[in-house]
Amino acid sequence: MNIVSIISVNYNQPQVTVEFLQSVLQTTSHRQTEMILVDNGSNENHEATFRSTYPGLIFIRSEKNLGFAGGNNLGIRQASGKYLLFLNNDTELVPNMVEILIEEFERNPVIGLISPLIMYYDDKEKVQYAGYSKMNYLTARNSGGSKKPLLDSSQETGFVHGAAMMCRMKDLKKVGYMEENYFLYYEELDWCEKFRNAGKKMWFTPKTKIFHKESISVGKESSIKTYFMHRNRMLFIRKNTSLINSFVFSLYYVFFATPKTIIGHYKNGRQDLIPWVLKAIAWNLTNSKESKKLGYKIQQS
Repeated sequence: MNIVSIISVNYNQPQVTVEFLQSVLQTTSHRQTEMILVDNGSNENHEATFRSTYPGLIFIRSEKNLGFAGGNNLGIRQASGKYLLFLNNDTELVPNMVEILIEEFERNPVIGLISPLIMYYDDKEKVQYAGYSKMNYLTARNSGGSKKPLLDSSQETGFVHGAAMMCRMKDLKKVGYMEENYFLYYEELDWCEKFRNAGKKMWFTPKTKIFHKESISVGKESSIKTYFMHRNRMLFIRKNTSLINSFVFSLYYVFFATPKTIIGHYKNGRQDLIPWVLKAIAWNLTNSKESKKLGYKIQQS
């Protein structure tokens, strides 16, 4: 059995994915790692290019775009590693990252999910992720570290980051797949809640890092990102908190947070995004049953 299965998803970004595969190949032990690439309904099939870039690649092509969770879930079904490492295809690795993450798991059995330090690719001294605070479930707000930790000490964190996160296969079999009804954004936060409910902790380590070319697939401020960020913020609370908490949050979100967002888009000249914010709220108000889906469980082996 391979020690680590690396899973990544490509959607219409062949050159970025080639660069990612080259980075994995150059920074990991090929003999102990299996690389699984899921093509998420891209317009063109670049399987031959991907296979020539990474010998031994496990390539899976979906005929339609299943979203972040759906694509990764396809990869999970093919994985054989003791550990699973989920990486965005717009990331660049550093040597020994995989080994350092595994050392953290072996040192602390209570870890369920772990993420490394994440730096911006375009500004390699700027931090994107250095752990997250706990969430205020009445506002669905938390904060992330914006400064590089001074000490190389790993620690518990509120949530891991979906661009780079690792778990044990045996824990995943108990917890289950990512929830696919999110499609984009918040699915890793939802997954953290599942691991937490199973008695596991979220972990962050500054001992290693990746570089992230943020939001290449959907754009840094696009209609699709606006829609799913707002839709799924509300969905996350509905799925993971009590009825009373969800009601109070909904009042806050609909009558305070959403108007504030709309005013901000108007002032910034992005009136085109306002309808997508409203569509996100409308989806939650008309899809109440979506918040009660249990998702998919992995067959116990």
